[in-house]
Amino acid sequence: MAAAERGTEGPADRRPAPTATHLSRLRVRDVRTYVEADVDLGPGLTVVAGPNGAGKTNLLEAAYLACTGRSFRQASDADLVRRGAEAGNAAATVVTATGPSVFSVGIDPGAPRGRRLRVDGTPVETLLDHPARPRMSVFLPDRMVLVKGGPALRRAHLDQLLAVLRPASSPVRRAFHESLRQRNALLASLKARGVGGERAAQELAPWDRTLAAGAAGLTRARRETAEAIRPAVNARAEQLGLAGELEISYRPRASEDPDEVLAALVERHAGDVERGFTHHGPHRDDLAVRRDGRLITRFGSQGEQRLSLLALLLGEADVMEDATGSRPVLLLDDVMSELDADRRARLVELIRERGQALVTVTEASHVPGADDPGIGRIDVVPGAATATAVAADRGDG
Repeated sequence: MAAAERGTEGPADRRPAPTATHLSRLRVRDVRTYVEADVDLGPGLTVVAGPNGAGKTNLLEAAYLACTGRSFRQASDADLVRRGAEAGNAAATVVTATGPSVFSVGIDPGAPRGRRLRVDGTPVETLLDHPARPRMSVFLPDRMVLVKGGPALRRAHLDQLLAVLRPASSPVRRAFHESLRQRNALLASLKARGVGGERAAQELAPWDRTLAAGAAGLTRARRETAEAIRPAVNARAEQLGLAGELEISYRPRASEDPDEVLAALVERHAGDVERGFTHHGPHRDDLAVRRDGRLITRFGSQGEQRLSLLALLLGEADVMEDATGSRPVLLLDDVMSELDADRRARLVELIRERGQALVTVTEASHVPGADDPGIGRIDVVPGAATATAVAADRGDG
C-alpha cells in the first residue's frame, strides 16, 4: 500500500494570486498504482516526496491525464488502469479567474470508446480546446531525449509550442503535413510503377506547388517561434547557473520563399522517386541547442544538459504566459537529481516566482526550503494503511 497526504499551505505573500490558473484538487481512482487518491493542491510549489516505486510519477501523470485526456508517457488504456481493476478515473478541479471547473477522464479498456472525457460532468470530445484547461509543461528524465536525441523529437516539441503561441498557423501546419503525405504516397507509387522523367514530373507538379507553399509557411512560423523563445531561454539558463551563453536556433532545410522551395523540389525529383519519399523540406529540420557555440548534445555534461532542458521549459513557460495570459502548470519529475545544491536552490527560487509547480523527489530535503510553510507537501509513503490516497504496492512509478 502507498499513501499521499497534503501538507500545510503557506502565507499568501509567497504564492501566486489566488486567481492564477491552477489545480486545486486531484482525485484518482484505480489509475496506475492508486486505488484511491484525493489531494488538495495550492497555487504555488508543491513537493511530492517518497521513495522510489511509491507512486510519485503516477500522481503527476494522473494530473496530466485529468487535464488533457492523455498520458505524458506512452501508455495504453490497459496500462493506465490499476492491475486488477476494470476501469479507472482521474479528475482535477481547475481554478481560473472565472471560477472552478472539474476536468475528468474515465478509462475503461473494455469499452468501445475507451476514454470518457467530461468537463463539469458534461461529456466532451476533447479537453484540449476547453478555455479553462491549464497548459502543462512536463519535465521527465525521459525527456532528456529532447536535448540528447534526434531532431524529430525537437521538431514535434517546437510544433507543440507553435500551436500555443501562434494558433493561426495550425492550418498551415496541417496543410503541409497532408500535402507531404499525399506527395510521399505518389512517390511510392511512381517508384513501384517504375515511372520517372517527364511523366513523373507532370504527376508531381500539383503536389510540388502545394507542398512548397506549406513548407515555406511552416518554416517561417517555426523560425519566428524559435526566435521568440530564445531570449527567455537564455535568461533562464543564466539564472539556473549554466555557464556560458545558451543558444536556441532553428535549423531549416527549406527556404521561406515558396518559389525557392518549389525549385528545390523539382530539382530533386529523380532522387525522391528513387527513394520513394520527399527528402527536402521542414520535416527534416532541427532545433539546435548550443552553449557557447558548441552543441550541448555532444559537449555538455549530464548536469548541463539537464539545466539546458530546464531552461528551455522555463523560458517557454515565460513566453506562453506573455502570449496567453496564463502560465503553464509545471510537472517536474525527479528534477533535482544531478543538480548541485546551488543549482537546486536557483531552480526552486525560479519556480516559486509565479505559477503552480509539482516537483517529485525521493527526499523532501532535496528541495531547498522544503520546510518553508509557503511550500505545499505531499508525502507518498509505502505501507500506509489509511491516508488521503491509497495505492496498491506494485513497486512501479
